[in-house]
Amino acid sequence: MAQDTSLRFFNVSNNKLSGQIPPTRGLKQFDESSFAGNADLCGDQIRIPCGTSPAPSAKPAPISKKKNNAKLIGIIAGSAAGGVLIFILLLTVLIFCCLRKRKSPGEDRKGKGIAEAEGGGGAAETERDIERKDRGFSWERSEEGAVGTLVFLGASDSGETTVVRYTMEDLLKASAETLGRGTLGSTYKAVMESGFIVTVKRLKNARYPRMEEFKRHVEILGQLRHPNLVSLRAYFQAKEERLLVYDYFPNGSLFTLIHGTRASGNGKPLHWTSCLKIAEDLASALLYIHQNPGLTHGNLKSSNVLLGPDFESCLTDYGLSTLHDPDSAEETSAVSLFYKAPECRDPRRASTQPADVYSFGVLLLELLTGRTPFQDLVQEYGSDISRWVRAVREEETESGEEPTSSQGEVALPTVSYSTNFPNF
Repeated sequence: MAQDTSLRFFNVSNNKLSGQIPPTRGLKQFDESSFAGNADLCGDQIRIPCGTSPAPSAKPAPISKKKNNAKLIGIIAGSAAGGVLIFILLLTVLIFCCLRKRKSPGEDRKGKGIAEAEGGGGAAETERDIERKDRGFSWERSEEGAVGTLVFLGASDSGETTVVRYTMEDLLKASAETLGRGTLGSTYKAVMESGFIVTVKRLKNARYPRMEEFKRHVEILGQLRHPNLVSLRAYFQAKEERLLVYDYFPNGSLFTLIHGTRASGNGKPLHWTSCLKIAEDLASALLYIHQNPGLTHGNLKSSNVLLGPDFESCLTDYGLSTLHDPDSAEETSAVSLFYKAPECRDPRRASTQPADVYSFGVLLLELLTGRTPFQDLVQEYGSDISRWVRAVREEETESGEEPTSSQGEVALPTVSYSTNFPNF
């Protein structure tokens, strides 16, 4: 039919036809009106060359452009929201870090100890945690970042073969546990990374006495070696820091042995044999100290007597009263005051060897009676400790208890009002 030139009428308009109109002689005789309404047709008859897209097909382009714009806006909005979220997160972390830095080291560290153990170098004497209200030894570098040198003490010919050497850096890395606080400073148990343990006393006043005088006195103390003394092994001093390093004694103090963890001081007297052995140990140590002219213990009391590996009694904190500034506003604690001889209770008065004998007598009375010469007892009986002992003995006699305190007569001559105390 397409080749038939006799065809007089032909119309396929509006039939959604597509493709090329055959270029036959029969169809060439019809014009565009015969093929109208078929957008996808092409050919010579309608003057649309085949191989080019018809004009109407370009109309959907604006829709695609809108979709692309919407996607772009979504990406931008999501990125902005993510950036804001990350900024808020970083700001929160920064604020948290700043708040942590403002905390003092003492707020995060707690130690064990008792108020009674003023500088005792033994184990913590109660299970009660105490917060470091003072500056506390933080075991950290100074602001200058300098690490000084430990000076080890002891005579080279002392025959000691088991002395462990360590550095200041080792101490800085050690963990610290508070053992006690006193007039002179705080005492810590320091456990090094190697597992070795020492007792470190950090002195409150790093400027008294002067550096040379401090060095000279500490080196004298460091030469003392006796089976009943806690050895001073090393010291460190800088402009704002003074440390004393002692052997660590894990068995606690004589105070704990007599009274347990109670601060009331009403303990059970020890057996006479034990009392005699303890008294012998302490007298031997004091005699050794007093053989050095002008050297005293100065702060003898039951919490400054530590128990050694074989439960022998060993004196600690000896000779440190010289390091106390007499012009300091800080007062001696009530506990320490009642061990002191009356003439040495004024902090401006230097300790003497006869005053050590008085303190030794008070300690003997505490040992024999199981009672402490604390403020409540002294207020009742006055500074005459001998009256206190006789009163304790009378109480026991009236109550029918075994009069163990009658053995206190042994110690009475050392606590008389006379300053002519017996010597060792």
